[in-house]
Amino acid sequence: MSTPRSIRLPIVLLTLLGLSPLGVLLPDTAEAADACRQVEQVRIWTAPLQPSPGAPLEIIAVATDADLGEVLITDPAGRQTSLRTARAGGPPWSLYGTQFRPVAGTYRIETTRAGQVAGCTEITVGGGSGERGSGDWDLATEAFYSAWIEHLFEAPPEQSPSFDSLGPVLRDPERNLLFNYLGNGEDNRLPAEPDCADLPYFLRTYFAWKLGLPIAYRPCTRGSRSSPPTCQAPIAETRFVGSSIDQGASAEVFAEASRKLMDTVHSGSARTALGDEATDVYPVALDRATLWPGTIFADPYGHIMVIVKWLPQRGRESGLLLAVDAQPDNSVTRKRFWEGTFLFAQTPSAGPGFKAFRPVVQTSGGVRQLPNSALDGRSGLQPFSLEQAALSPADLYARMQQLINPQGLEPEVAYAATLDALMEQLETRVTSVENGEAYMRSRPGTLVPMPSGPAIFETTGPWEDYATPSRDMRLLIAMNVLVELPERIRRYPELFVLQGRSPSDAAARIERLNPQRMDERFITYTRSDGTPWRLSLRDIYDRRAGFEIGYNPNDCVERRWGASPETPDEATCRRRAPADQRARMEEYRPWFRDRVRPPR
Repeated sequence: MSTPRSIRLPIVLLTLLGLSPLGVLLPDTAEAADACRQVEQVRIWTAPLQPSPGAPLEIIAVATDADLGEVLITDPAGRQTSLRTARAGGPPWSLYGTQFRPVAGTYRIETTRAGQVAGCTEITVGGGSGERGSGDWDLATEAFYSAWIEHLFEAPPEQSPSFDSLGPVLRDPERNLLFNYLGNGEDNRLPAEPDCADLPYFLRTYFAWKLGLPIAYRPCTRGSRSSPPTCQAPIAETRFVGSSIDQGASAEVFAEASRKLMDTVHSGSARTALGDEATDVYPVALDRATLWPGTIFADPYGHIMVIVKWLPQRGRESGLLLAVDAQPDNSVTRKRFWEGTFLFAQTPSAGPGFKAFRPVVQTSGGVRQLPNSALDGRSGLQPFSLEQAALSPADLYARMQQLINPQGLEPEVAYAATLDALMEQLETRVTSVENGEAYMRSRPGTLVPMPSGPAIFETTGPWEDYATPSRDMRLLIAMNVLVELPERIRRYPELFVLQGRSPSDAAARIERLNPQRMDERFITYTRSDGTPWRLSLRDIYDRRAGFEIGYNPNDCVERRWGASPETPDEATCRRRAPADQRARMEEYRPWFRDRVRPPR
């Protein structure tokens, strides 16, 4: 919209006098151009790559050194406004907002800190192109990747957002800052169904495609009971960079590259030894400044989580560390950090823990992954650390609790947070079991083949998609965590705000509270005849033995929820696993009873 003639003259006079229309002194034009530049610690990114008049322009300012104040936009007519933004992170910190209906011309975008300009860029709407970065995985690019991940899975803390696959997340322009970033409708029919091990690699590759970055990944073994996985030389993917940088590689190129990647990587890719250098990921220190969104957590049994957000502790409310994972059925769910979802153990068959992707840099001889010696923190990138190698599971969880709740928690608040996490895990299982039921209903008479031995945890096909041995093992461990909280209060009293009470008195209070809460919380599942059935948390604890053999999709849904001939909901059961499968499940029951997965 053009400026009314009645106010054009005052704008011109203000400009001649060295003032903006808001009465702010304008620097000399040449000096302003020199001053408007990007710096590594504070970078302003815009989307789409080639902004058009009238189309929304998304703006995200990302900082790695400190929080930011606001985003200021000066339009082609010289008018400066403060953009309404959402604040996130810390570190990295970000401000995100949208400039709606921009006009043709050059926009100056600044972000401030303590009233001073901390970063600046200029972008031309109509006929111009935004900045895709340096083409390397440098500090600014890694920070943007982290902020992009955080925004992608944003939701109120009380929610547990779940998606059928990653596809709906990437195709949502409200979530995905890079949706249609290349401007050719590249996301409209994009296949995006990574499973657990593929999810972090797929996210990393998608981001690299949009930003014109190289990637590299290694074929790896799955390891053995006495040694962790080892990897071969990296495979480089450089088709996203080069002469196509203005428009980017096509969706077909990305689809081909991502298929090849997902056919190569697996859970062993993230479980490599902590000190190994021939890896795609490397261990980082347990520190809030190090554990950015996008950092992965590899458990010793093959499951992988991706950190997406930190929520700070506020008063008596518990802080949260949130992550997403993908299941074999390709569903993606956001979950909180706790012992029930982030399994940790020191084992010779894996190098578990929090890890970051090894940055990829371009050289005259091609691309290479940075060695551990280059990841010393001086570049600002997440530094390599072997801290986790020396920690017991109890010590790791205590350390993480200190990071999430640095002020400590009252025991009752800690109990409530643990209870909420367990119920969240149970609700996720409701969906997983129902997915298996839907599969069996759509194929009457189908028998899902059951693997033998430890392979029940890591096979492929319908068993991987719809059986739940790994998830049920984590659930059984999670159920132990809740009832063992009093003992944790006694062992680690420094993690709690006891308000003058002794650890023993505080623990006894939780032991009295737990039975009451178990009757107040419940889940509802759908029985074989289509009727709903409600189970209290006490019911579920009473059925723990049934959950030790409740993972087989060939069994009816009632059996999968621990029903037996002695429970009333079992009356509608219409399907049982074959006798030979039931016999093997009884043989494997001690693994679940003892809450210890067998070695490969």
